[in-house]
Amino acid sequence: MTVDRPGRMASDPWAEKILAIASRQDRKAFADLFDHFAPRLKSFLRKAGVSDAQAEDIAQEAMLSVWRKAALFDPSVSGAATWIFTIARNLRIDAARRERRGGGIRVDEVEAEYEADDQPLADVRIAAVQSEARVREALAALPSEQLAVIRMSFFEERAHSEIARTLRIPLGTVKSRARLAMRRLRALLEPD
Repeated sequence: MTVDRPGRMASDPWAEKILAIASRQDRKAFADLFDHFAPRLKSFLRKAGVSDAQAEDIAQEAMLSVWRKAALFDPSVSGAATWIFTIARNLRIDAARRERRGGGIRVDEVEAEYEADDQPLADVRIAAVQSEARVREALAALPSEQLAVIRMSFFEERAHSEIARTLRIPLGTVKSRARLAMRRLRALLEPD
């Protein structure tokens, strides 16, 4: 997600790719999503205590679910990353439950996947929307120089040295702006 002007978030490019998959089964969009999210899902799953092989399987299954369920994605409810990571988390939980029950996958479990609503509960969705709105407001409160550094660093995933070259400012200035912005965001977002 990028910030195009203070107080207003532009559309999430990953969400746009999911919508392209839903509307026209865009294989290029899926390849882009897979290349970006599959390694991140595997890392997320490994940190959750899943074995390498199982993390690989769950990540692939999650991305396959993204392809199959793209039409269920609603960008007004959650961001693309949140939606994809929720799918992976739910698959990890399902795998752990199967292991506790003795392993095997029953046919009715596989069929149930296509019937089950994997959307987060309403209170979770409402909290996410409220949290996202608070973050937008906090970002809008940042000075434009700090906002530019945060946007490039966190939303565009650029290295500090690349930001310094792009903005034509010293690396120390980039780090200072990022530190000041994070301090201000923390103050704005933390409860009293």
